Amino acid sequence: MVFDTKVAILVLEDLAVWQKLNVTAFLATGIAAAAPEALGEPYEDAAGRRHARLLGQPMLVFAAGPEDLRRAYAAGIARDLTRAVYVRAMFATGHDAANRAAFRAEPADAPDLVGLALRGPRKEVDRATKGASLHP
Repeated sequence: MVFDTKVAILVLEDLAVWQKLNVTAFLATGIAAAAPEALGEPYEDAAGRRHARLLGQPMLVFAAGPEDLRRAYAAGIARDLTRAVYVRAMFATGHDAANRAAFRAEPADAPDLVGLALRGPRKEVDRATKGASLHP
C-alpha cells in the first residue's frame, strides 16, 4: 500500500541504545497525537480483548548525525511538516512539563536535537530527510 504521507524519525546515531529507544518511542507518540486520523482501528485478540490502536502506516527510523538533524529540523519548519522534537536536556528531566521547559529554553533555530520526527507529504518528508540513512 502506498501512503500519501510519510513518517520519518531521525535519532542521533551516537546515543546509547536505551536512549535511542526512548527517544524513538516519545517521538512516535508525538506524531500519533498530532495525527489521530492516521491511527488504525483498535486491535482485538482471539479472546475478544481490545488493545490500543497503532499508527496505520510505517514509520522509518533513521540514524542521523547532528547536521542531518539540523537540516531536517529546518526543512520541517520551512515545509510546515508535523514535527515532534527531543533535545538532549530532556534526558535530565522527569516529567512532561519539565520536558517542555527544557525545549523552550533551547535556541529556536538551533536546538540541541537528539531526535526529530516528521510527518507530511511523502516527497516533502523525503526532501527533509535527504542524506540520512535508515537505522541499521
